[in-house]
Amino acid sequence: MNQQILHLKLAIANVFGQLNGLLQELTDEQYSMPSNVLFNASIGQHVRHIIELFIELEKGYQSGLVNYEKRKRDYRIETQRNVAAELFHEILNTVEKTNKPLQLEAGFNNNSNDLIYSDTNYYRELAYNIEHSIHHMALIRVGVNDLPDLLLDDNFGIATATIKYRQACVQ
Repeated sequence: MNQQILHLKLAIANVFGQLNGLLQELTDEQYSMPSNVLFNASIGQHVRHIIELFIELEKGYQSGLVNYEKRKRDYRIETQRNVAAELFHEILNTVEKTNKPLQLEAGFNNNSNDLIYSDTNYYRELAYNIEHSIHHMALIRVGVNDLPDLLLDDNFGIATATIKYRQACVQ
């Protein structure tokens, strides 16, 4: 495989590794508990969202058409940590594919069923999913602050560019 996919897979492994670490620290109750600071969403719902983006990309890779709005919203993923952990493992084992053109289908108007279509490719969508995952990890970090005695890695939910910038400022 080429260096691009290996770099992307390493980034995904890092994100999933951090999330798996969090899953090991939580109980299923903490994982699925609505949080006031997350507008009554749970940590599990954010984890489910991350996982289902990668699942939809996999479906789109097969069909050529990616639509993240068609996520299943599988309740088991957001309430059972072991289901989420298994899916992280499965996704990581299947993500290493050849880049190819894809079409992104999306609707951005709540008052209409109009869809837009945009040219994209598999690697671009993997990069999007990585960044989107980190964004949700930042939200998860806020939710974790409501839980006693739970510490996260300093870089949990922090974008790679921000980490690099902070390291450069220290030097």
